Amino acid sequence: HLVESGGGLVQPGGSLRLSCAVSGLPEIHYSVGWFRQAPGNEREFVAAINWAGITTNYAESVKGRFTISRDAAEPTVNLQMRRLKIEDTAVYYCAAVNAIGMPRDARNYDTWGQGTQVTVSS
Repeated sequence: HLVESGGGLVQPGGSLRLSCAVSGLPEIHYSVGWFRQAPGNEREFVAAINWAGITTNYAESVKGRFTISRDAAEPTVNLQMRRLKIEDTAVYYCAAVNAIGMPRDARNYDTWGQGTQVTVSS
């Protein structure tokens, strides 16, 4: 069970922090990823992390601006987004899969949250 939060409206150049609360999953062997989907576009990979929180994987379009991390105190995966651009506007989804490889293909993930809207606009 995954629940996203933290979306909203922000100006270009601003920051937002998304959170994904994870429950009911056997944690050790899971990877958690963030994906996004803009109207008319396919769902695209943003970032992923293995449950140990040691290894991460980013799309080129967000590398250096977004940071994915796991909160050690709570079963939560966060996506810190900085220097946001208008083209980052999308519904952002959290997803999990029982694999340690942090896949970039959405078809490999079998558990999804409901999504949270991120709008970057002046």
